[in-house]
Amino acid sequence: MTNLNAVEGLDALTRSLAQRTPEQLAALLTRHAEPLARRPAPTELRGLAQALWSYETLHQLVLHLDHPQIQVLAATARISQERAGRDAPGPAAPAPGADYQSLMAHRLSFAHLATEPVEPEDVFAALGAASPGPARTAAEAALHHLYDDGLAAPAEDGTVVVPPRAPQLLAAHDLGPFLADTPRPAPDDTTTPATPAATIPPTTSPHDESRAAAATLAATVDRLLAALATQPAALRKSGGLAVREIKRLAKAAGATEPHTRLLLDLTLAADLIALTRSPSGITALPTGAYDDWLGRPPGARLAPLLAAWSGLWDIPTHTPFGETPTALVRGHDRHAPALRHALLAALDTVPLGAGAPLPPLPFTEPPEPEAGMRTPWKDLLRAADWHRPLAVTHQPMAGERAAHTLHEATCLGLAAHGTLTPLGRALLADPRSLDEPLADLLPPLLEQAHFQADLTAVVPGRPAAALDALLASAADRESEGHAVTWRFTHRSVRRALDAGHRAETLLEDLTHASATGTLPQPLGYLLQDAARSHGRMRVLPAACCIRSDDEALVEELAAHRALRDLGLRAIAPTVLVSSRPPAATLDALRAAGYAPALESDTGTTTVERLPAHRAKAPAPTRNPHAPLALAHRLLGHPTEPQEAIAAGER
Repeated sequence: MTNLNAVEGLDALTRSLAQRTPEQLAALLTRHAEPLARRPAPTELRGLAQALWSYETLHQLVLHLDHPQIQVLAATARISQERAGRDAPGPAAPAPGADYQSLMAHRLSFAHLATEPVEPEDVFAALGAASPGPARTAAEAALHHLYDDGLAAPAEDGTVVVPPRAPQLLAAHDLGPFLADTPRPAPDDTTTPATPAATIPPTTSPHDESRAAAATLAATVDRLLAALATQPAALRKSGGLAVREIKRLAKAAGATEPHTRLLLDLTLAADLIALTRSPSGITALPTGAYDDWLGRPPGARLAPLLAAWSGLWDIPTHTPFGETPTALVRGHDRHAPALRHALLAALDTVPLGAGAPLPPLPFTEPPEPEAGMRTPWKDLLRAADWHRPLAVTHQPMAGERAAHTLHEATCLGLAAHGTLTPLGRALLADPRSLDEPLADLLPPLLEQAHFQADLTAVVPGRPAAALDALLASAADRESEGHAVTWRFTHRSVRRALDAGHRAETLLEDLTHASATGTLPQPLGYLLQDAARSHGRMRVLPAACCIRSDDEALVEELAAHRALRDLGLRAIAPTVLVSSRPPAATLDALRAAGYAPALESDTGTTTVERLPAHRAKAPAPTRNPHAPLALAHRLLGHPTEPQEAIAAGER
């Protein structure tokens, strides 16, 4: 049976969309980009109206409504369905023992899907907001927000129409009484005398805590991606990284395993790594975008990761009981983005010094307070519920999920001392506009280092990619933090020579990277000494041979006890034969304190380099002008040249 009122409702929504400017319609398309992307792109306004009111799209959109908005939508849907069912009753209930098809046909009958226009005054009266006041103002603002988002439409006679599936979506949720204002997450001492006295204000500001967290995050992600570039991570056949791979990457990044899982999922969502299928299985490795990412300033590096966190369909650090912790698995938690927004919005109202400490992990539900007592944790969840009623306490394991989300926000520099940092407020306002607040947090990369007589190099900040690569090739990293320290040794300099550096060019590059324009004398001596001894012997790839023009050195090697496992035999005064492959022979010689060089079968020195793996770049991101171009096309307006290009790329 056709629901004529539902068709008229789509007509009202289509007329409402047609009255918008291209910019207004583009803003609607941008806000609903994710759920609309799961459907074919509309070719007309009627198709867009049907997409907005489809069950799949509504199922996602209602999660992002705050308390007044969802109360207005639920009240309108309830009144509409009651009137439709009264005016056009559905068929009689099937007889006992009816088959499944008959039961479902009755469940989805006309009376359950019918809609009827509703007067706004009836909605306000149902919410107790009939009289002028804060409640009436909040309800009117919520109704206009539903109009703007296409979740309700004004009919020509001033009544309100809502999607036919709205009653089914919202009937099972107890939304409680209508609240015009958000509850306070930090209770007033005057209203709750039993609340403990205010805590001592913290000694550091949220801005300082955010700066430290952002600096640590930038360094950790840098090390994590470098480790993946050197050795890609293999995924399990069942999906996700094995525990041993997570442990390896956590050690390389200098982070905990939950933090490493979080960063892996964020870098995957930001297209910095990709999953690639090979004959041996699926591996995770950096994409070509990683090379461009290395050349960006620190703030620009973190911006895509934080934006990815705001929309991630998962809580990476939360592993429900009985599940194996893993990473790089497609998330299915569609409530996670709304939960993050709700918690950040609740923290945004907490003044400095009034915030509660984070609940420890693993999370345990705090005991129920005595009658008349309020706990900061319960108050925070209650305030978060107001911002996203269907995504916080209405979900299973609400306390666990919220605790892990807040710990993630703290690690990312978005929250500190129980309140939002300036970076957190910027993310809450617009996840796509983080470059400026991040630039204020993280200073620019440094191009030069301070070389000292004790064979160390200190960078008082974050080194640029070129400086970091130069120092990492010839020195060992000793410390991290506000300053990064490298130490030069015979072994580290030999490593640079093995990788193809010449002593002269290495000395020149290090001098150019010095903040004073000169190098300490001990470092110059170290480079010269390593260069003199480097390559005095040659390892041949014949499983394998060692040759040297220094006959005394050959005799010394043949008699060296530490090299006994190589099974060295002299076949000439200047040649030894090893029973081990070239790589193992090189390692043994270097472990014994010698400085061999690898030689090819043509007699030329072979340059040893660590492998740098890259995955195929992911599909290009959506053009930011595409929503406006689509809006022009749907409204039948001529497009500008730039918008026409964007429309062609869609």
